[in-house]
Amino acid sequence: MKKLNLIFLLTCLTTTLLVAQITIQPRQTENTSKGVLYFKELAFDFRVNTVRGLSVAANFGKIVSYHKTRFYHVEIGSLKHPREYKQNDQFSRRFGGRAFIFGKQNTFFTLRGGWGEKRLLTDKALRKGVAIGYMWEVGPSIGITKPYYLILNKAFDSVQTEEKYSEENHDIFLDINKIQGAASFGKGITELGIIPGGQFKLALHFAWGAFDEYVKAMDVGIMGDFYFKKVPILVEDSFDGAKNQPFFLNLFVAMQFGKRW
Repeated sequence: MKKLNLIFLLTCLTTTLLVAQITIQPRQTENTSKGVLYFKELAFDFRVNTVRGLSVAANFGKIVSYHKTRFYHVEIGSLKHPREYKQNDQFSRRFGGRAFIFGKQNTFFTLRGGWGEKRLLTDKALRKGVAIGYMWEVGPSIGITKPYYLILNKAFDSVQTEEKYSEENHDIFLDINKIQGAASFGKGITELGIIPGGQFKLALHFAWGAFDEYVKAMDVGIMGDFYFKKVPILVEDSFDGAKNQPFFLNLFVAMQFGKRW
């Protein structure tokens, strides 16, 4: 009987020690709150896309769990028509003028807002310090057009004028022999136009130090902007294939830097 009591006591003691060890030292891989050291983050994006568009952005994030962050996004950038190119120096600088883009009617900027989420699919230790996941974002996109002014010489040796495109000056505006160069960037800044629309992004997300104080990440993916009418970037009959469109689809790369707290 004493032996049975001793065996029972030893069994209870061993079970208690095992339970205590599990309670004091839980398995980290089973802890769903792993890595939640911060609650918010602020990060800035620097983005380039496939039609030579550039943008900068700010992201305000709420860290829901170690693998999920919800964020709000504000961005300003530019978009270009795939067919717009600056002329060679032999044309654009022959009279000491500024380089210009033939057939360009408007410079186009975008102001994007959005909300989205990024999720990590791997632990950083499994990828040598880089956590891999994905991000998505949707929201409004406000297109802003600014007239593109050229310096025109309507007749050789006459006074030069700065003009934007119109139906009246169509032939001269598209006559490369009458173009002296582009006007200054500030010309037309008081003649902005607004085109409402929307935007989306979907990307692979690569985070260095995903659970650290400082944000260091890169997004590689696809983005789209769509508007309620064609965006008049080029004069459509300036050369073959110069068609304006209401939708822009691009691949992009974005670098992201910021801080968590």
